[in-house]
Amino acid sequence: MSWNPILDPSIPMGDAIDAIETVIVARARDLGGFEVRRALPSVKRQMVGPFIFFDQMGPAEFLTGQGVDVRPHPHIGLATVTYLLKGKMHHRDSLGTDAWIEPGEVNLMLAGRGITHSERTDGAVRQAPASLFGLQTWLALPKDQEDSAADFRNLAAGALPVLEGEGKTVRLILGDAWGAKVPMQLPSETFYADATLAPHAAIPLPDNHEDRGVYVISGEVSQGGQAYGAGTMLVFRPGDAISVKAGGQGARIMLLGGATMDGPRHIWWNFVASSQDRIEAAKEAWRAGDWAHGRFQLPPGDHDEFIPAPEH
Repeated sequence: MSWNPILDPSIPMGDAIDAIETVIVARARDLGGFEVRRALPSVKRQMVGPFIFFDQMGPAEFLTGQGVDVRPHPHIGLATVTYLLKGKMHHRDSLGTDAWIEPGEVNLMLAGRGITHSERTDGAVRQAPASLFGLQTWLALPKDQEDSAADFRNLAAGALPVLEGEGKTVRLILGDAWGAKVPMQLPSETFYADATLAPHAAIPLPDNHEDRGVYVISGEVSQGGQAYGAGTMLVFRPGDAISVKAGGQGARIMLLGGATMDGPRHIWWNFVASSQDRIEAAKEAWRAGDWAHGRFQLPPGDHDEFIPAPEH
């Protein structure tokens, strides 16, 4: 696809830095040789649009016999979005989904009232050295969809719109932006994009969404005369015409946002809900462990173990 001219407005200068509402430095933690950087939720900001959880996974290098082993665990009140830049991961869920997540594709798991899934690097992938690098995000569900049925949706990389030109390559992962649209139904107004910028190339944020943010994966970007490096999330004021510009080494960034959610959310472990009562009910259901008749089931093909609910 040729470059869309909508993506090339003038670049704000000078006092445009005031357009940045919040700067979040992702918190890093080591999960046993596998680093995760978490930008959302933060003390400064719980959500950007519907995005209530934003993790960068890796980059990680695994020796033969090593890998990711996230045992079956539950979710409610959210949709997970897994987007890999490198490597592959085995997803199984209680709907019976058994799929390998590949780089460049989008995988959305709608939890609704409840779903259980596992994420592993197993099988042949485990029999050789392997890499893994990607992003996992959660979208909070609107109040009227918290009790919706669970679902799993996948789009291959080739089905996602790609915009190119003037030193920019942008893959739209979810929603609509810059005149393009991803053919996947979403719980609420959302946009999510992966952009690679050549040195000094600039890209505007979409102007059709209220809440907008940028996460820097590599390199650095500047806005209003200030530079921001890898692991930083910038959240911008609504309504302003804003662009970010790559530094001298270029940059890879994720752009995200959408409509402001219909109120704050409670978060406990892997549960997101508009009320504490919903959280408590899900806690009791998972701790009951009634996989045959209860609210949660274990994934077929990965039902020999699970992650117990935390004590607190």
